[in-house]
Amino acid sequence: MNDIVATQYDDRFQRVFDYIDRHLDEPLSVEQLSQVASFSKFHFHRQFAAYTGVNVSRYVQLLRLKRASYRLVFVEQQPVIEIALDAGFENPESFSRAFKKAFGQTPSQFRRSPAWHIWTERYQFQKRERRQEMDVDIIEFEETRVAVLEHRGSPALVNDSVKVFIDWRKSTGLSPVASSDNFGIAYDDPNTTEPEQFRFDLCGEVVEPVPENPQGVINKVIPAGRCARLRHVGPHMGLGECAYYLYRQWLPESGEELRDFPLFFLYHNLVTDTPEHELVTDLLLPLK
Repeated sequence: MNDIVATQYDDRFQRVFDYIDRHLDEPLSVEQLSQVASFSKFHFHRQFAAYTGVNVSRYVQLLRLKRASYRLVFVEQQPVIEIALDAGFENPESFSRAFKKAFGQTPSQFRRSPAWHIWTERYQFQKRERRQEMDVDIIEFEETRVAVLEHRGSPALVNDSVKVFIDWRKSTGLSPVASSDNFGIAYDDPNTTEPEQFRFDLCGEVVEPVPENPQGVINKVIPAGRCARLRHVGPHMGLGECAYYLYRQWLPESGEELRDFPLFFLYHNLVTDTPEHELVTDLLLPLK
């Protein structure tokens, strides 16, 4: 398959992925999705499975279960039965069976103590990264004081730290999620760093110092300075592709030099209350 044909093939599947993301609450048939991809319905099912590593119905179900899993952990006040119905299941029993088959835990077990390692493995599709135009501009970032929960350890367990940080923000009111900027500071590449050595800071903007607290949230400052900015729209799983583009392609071609501060993210909205295809995240690469 030559590069032009491969790109066209990728584009067709990207249309399918986008369509599924935007219509996850609606019935999605193989025939319907094959029309979106402009593939023969007789071959689409096999083509999709070969491309992603899972069949169409399993892929759609996994995306619905993914959204449900976020709600179980981060929207504690929502009953399991509502989450089950929103995920397209007729009753909590069928939802529980499918959830346990996918993650090895019932929804209630996952809500109490989520096994994020298993969860992460389920979403390693062969192809799913969103290819997009990589437009980069340079901005002046203003110094920002932040409250920080330092995640240290496996990237698969970042969501455990997210839960702790959200609980701290809700209980103290010092960095309201709705009115404060939300950041992540990426010290390490999860693909090249041993899991136990991985470092990532979860940050929320604050206007006053954070006092000592049982969650271990501390004070830090994101310094002012020039930054290359690349905006990503879509699931956070695509952020790695954007980061590689900044480091491997844009930076060498730009003639710019890096400043002594890690790549960081500015989250304009959060996966806890936003459909994944509507997530907007700025990648900010500090420059001299």
